Amino acid sequence: MKIATFNANSIRSRMDVLLKWLALQQPDILAIQETKVQDADFPLSELEKTAYKTIFRGQKSYNGVAILSKKPPKDIVLKLEQDPADQARFLKAKIGNIILVNTYIPQGMDVDSDKFRYKLNWLGWLRQYFERHHTPQQPIVWVGDLNVAREDIDVYDPAGLRGHVCFCGPAQKALDEVMQWGFIDIFRKKHTEPGYYTFWDYRVPNSLKRNLGWRLDYIMATSPLADKCTDCRIDTAPREWDKPSDHTFLVAEFDI
Repeated sequence: MKIATFNANSIRSRMDVLLKWLALQQPDILAIQETKVQDADFPLSELEKTAYKTIFRGQKSYNGVAILSKKPPKDIVLKLEQDPADQARFLKAKIGNIILVNTYIPQGMDVDSDKFRYKLNWLGWLRQYFERHHTPQQPIVWVGDLNVAREDIDVYDPAGLRGHVCFCGPAQKALDEVMQWGFIDIFRKKHTEPGYYTFWDYRVPNSLKRNLGWRLDYIMATSPLADKCTDCRIDTAPREWDKPSDHTFLVAEFDI
């Protein structure tokens, strides 16, 4: 089974990239974040021409999550129950024997802001959700743009970027606490060396060419699935296509 995740940074702006990548790579499941479209305007008609079933939850201009899968998704959950703001950041479904959780974690804006406190709270609510509804013995894949670089090797300039809302102790601790429930970072299981990133800021000149990136996108799995992972890779090619997202696709394969 091939599972992928992608922050589209507006799914309507990224349809050519998305459809091209799906045709080339044929994942079984693709989780998408930052669709940036309310449900009434979601480009479902274009995706219905593919082999994929699509579920989504969005809001106008911001956030938004979707799941594309070859098998019909079941037991769909559209929101994180504890989130008082009820933002479109969470989407869960059972696909085959897999439980897939797709999240777009808040960015946080500034470490002294209410938005950063919301980010930390959101990760705490997510940990509570897993505790309440699941066990680490279940085959769960948690994916998405988590807006946290876990280690120094996950950013191109750890000394200069330290303290950023996506690269600071409180955010890293909050993410680790969710992982400690029972998740393994699949990419790091396969690749321990530095220099691998999933996001390159548009505002940094030639950021992709210079590899001035961040690893913000993740595929996490519980042990029953992590043990069956045969490969995990970052596909940088789409970041060089016309009108790319500032993120690219992260892909994992499981022998199940």
